[in-house]
Amino acid sequence: MNFTCYIIDDESDAVALLKEYIEQTPGLELAGSNQNPLVALDELTSKDAPDITFMDVDMRQLSGMELAGMVNLYTSVVFTTAFPEYALQAFDQEAFDYLLKPIDYERFLKCIQKAKRKMTRRSEGDMADKNDFFNIKSEIKGRIVKIRFDDVMYIEGAVNYIQIHTTTEKHITYLTMREMECHLPGRLFARIHRSFIVNINFVKVTERARLKLHNGESLMMGDHYKQKFLDFMDEHLVKTDRQSG
Repeated sequence: MNFTCYIIDDESDAVALLKEYIEQTPGLELAGSNQNPLVALDELTSKDAPDITFMDVDMRQLSGMELAGMVNLYTSVVFTTAFPEYALQAFDQEAFDYLLKPIDYERFLKCIQKAKRKMTRRSEGDMADKNDFFNIKSEIKGRIVKIRFDDVMYIEGAVNYIQIHTTTEKHITYLTMREMECHLPGRLFARIHRSFIVNINFVKVTERARLKLHNGESLMMGDHYKQKFLDFMDEHLVKTDRQSG
């Protein structure tokens, strides 16, 4: 299984180095590169978005931080920069990894191996014939809880923890939203907010920036996540071919 990569950096030498690393690494395919982040934006938010995007932080037209906030639903962002002080801000943008320039091949390879593990887990989660449940460590030490995907209504982020809302109870576990998202089947779950992942089978009504669930609860959609969710819902919209009027 090959993973596609994209490079955005306004320094040609930095682009050339990453191209060299990608080309010499088995299982990687270079999908493209650009020195202008504004031009790259359309490619990174399309249905054919690359699996991994290496993105410089400090660019003239648009900063990597700003661009990551627009594309990290579509591609796994790896920041590349010479400035270590950006690290905390990078992970606040849900970056997958953070590589300090000059980037050596060993560090690049560790990043790729981690990315492959993540995407393989997500791919397995999308398979319909996989297990229909997952296990979590509960807030009670030594206790493991089995939860069926079909029973989860939504997942709520709470700083270093998440709260899993099922049809019958709630569970708190020490995970991040990103870690949990990697283990959820994409056919059932959608990220709608920085703090919410929803099971689409429990969505009763979608109206503007709000979802209403079958149990009466309402969840807000974040601006960053809303359009991708609405596009997904539109794919399942029954439409007429008749002309209006």
